[in-house]
Formats: sequence, structure tokens, C-alpha cells
Amino acid sequence: MTELSRVILRDWQVRKTKAQKQRFIEYLQSRLPGLAVEEGGWPRCRNLVLGDPENADVVFTAHYDTCARLPFPNFITPKNLLIYLLYQLLILIPFFAAAGLLAWCLIRAGVFALLAILLGWFAVFVLIFYVFIFGPANPHTVNDNTSGVLTLCELIAALSEEERSRCAFVFFDHEETGLFGSALFHSRHKKAMKNCLVINFDCVSDGDHILIVQNGKAKRRAGAALGAAFHTAEDKQLHLCGPLEAFYPSDQINFPCAVGVAALNKAPVLGLYMTRIHTPRDTVCDERNFSFLVEGVQRFLRLYEANND
Repeated sequence: MTELSRVILRDWQVRKTKAQKQRFIEYLQSRLPGLAVEEGGWPRCRNLVLGDPENADVVFTAHYDTCARLPFPNFITPKNLLIYLLYQLLILIPFFAAAGLLAWCLIRAGVFALLAILLGWFAVFVLIFYVFIFGPANPHTVNDNTSGVLTLCELIAALSEEERSRCAFVFFDHEETGLFGSALFHSRHKKAMKNCLVINFDCVSDGDHILIVQNGKAKRRAGAALGAAFHTAEDKQLHLCGPLEAFYPSDQINFPCAVGVAALNKAPVLGLYMTRIHTPRDTVCDERNFSFLVEGVQRFLRLYEANND
């Protein structure tokens, strides 16, 4: 990894509050001349943009905001939707039980039943928002999504000046609160993004199985080049999927021609899975993943340019 990536990994893993983000933005601007801030929307987003997205052939993206510390991991199974939904339901069961218990206590105290139920659910929704969004910052964010930030930094350092001139790099804000940063960026550059390929890196440092999920338009425009540029290596297994083969919830879903990239592990029954993120156990950084992705992107840009000349 470059020296910039090592410093970010060592000193800048927490980027949750406005002040923490501001300090990180100032540091990144000191290391990446030309990095601009696009600000706006609600909640107030500060997207960081290097290059010219209005004229880029490819926009590489990753979110730089980080999450609250949760008592349980965000468990994702992109090719096993049933397991994914069951896990999300399992997480919510204690909150539902708390709503019922609170409502019962209020009824016992003499509160009208309907009002007690509404108050119980309101209190639990406030608790959910606090736990998932407004709680204390997760102290370790190596995979989610410091790894995506590092991938962009590694790409910026590795690509030639001519290659960078055809690309733009965007660090999104407020992914963790609901993909607001990428939605703002799309609305600001809607005409340019209609046909521009967006490749989003989110959680790419923990796992030997590299998942590349393309939506329909991206598959038609870039699927052949992606398949030729990224291929299974001795220690990394590639999974190149179309829009109906895997679901990976990240910023790329806000764009009409987009690809999402993630690293996962694999187990029987579960298939590809991701764990540890959103907890203090998010500490795994496999530097081989960055090399795999950067080298693949370099091959891809050559092929993509040739195919679109």
C-alpha cells in the first residue's frame, strides 16, 4: 500500500461526526491536490470529488462516512436473500418485544390501549434510530468502509496521468444513514451519469471471494471487459454477477449504469457472506485485495477504452 493509505488506516478510521469528517477532509485535501467538496442536500452531505465527473468515462466511488458501533454485526449474504432477510428479522425481534412490553406496562398503568401501543412503537423506533445511526462511533472501520477509501487512494496513485484524465473519483458522504451522498451526487450530475459507468467499492478488505455485481446497463456496456480484466487468481476467487444473481446494498444502486464491488467469505449453506462490519471486530485488512482490484482496474480501463472507441 502507499504511504497515504497506511496513514489513513492508522489514524483516520473514525469519520462519523461532522467534526471528524471535517478533519479528514482537510487531511485528504492536503494529500490529494484538486480534491473538491460538493455540499448540499439533507442531511447535509459533503461529497469529495477528484477529476471531472461531467466528462469522465468511468467514475470510481466509495463512501467515507463510518457507522455507529452495534452490539451485533451487519450480516450480509448477497446471493442468499432468504438468509439475509431472516437475519434482519432476527435483529428486529428484541425491538418488537420491547415495544410490546412497554405498551403492556403503559396499559397496566392506566393508559388507553391504542395510545399505549403507539407510544411503545414510537419509543422503539427512536431507540432503533439511536442504535443504528446516532450511537457512538465504531472505533474500527477497516472493511466498512476504510477499505473503499484506500482502494480509491491506491487507484489514484497507480493510474497514469492519461488514465486519470478519463476517470473521476468520488468519496460519498452519508451512505450509512441511507445512501444520501450518492443520491445527491446523482441528482447534481444526472445527465452525465445517465451513460457514465460507476464502479463502487464498499467493504473490499475482508475475504478471498471478490464479488462484482453489475446492473443491467452496466452488464451490457462493460460486462465483457470486466470479465476479461478481473479473473480468478491463485488466492482470490472472482464472482461476476448480473442484476438477478446477487444483491449488494450500497451506493451503486443510485446510478443507472453501475457496478458494486465487495470482498466476502464463503461457507456451506450460507454461500458468500460478510460479517464483523459495524462492530469493533472490523479490523481485517488483506492488502492482496487492493492489489487484485488495482491491477484489475488497470486492465479494465484498457479494454473498456478499446471497446468504446
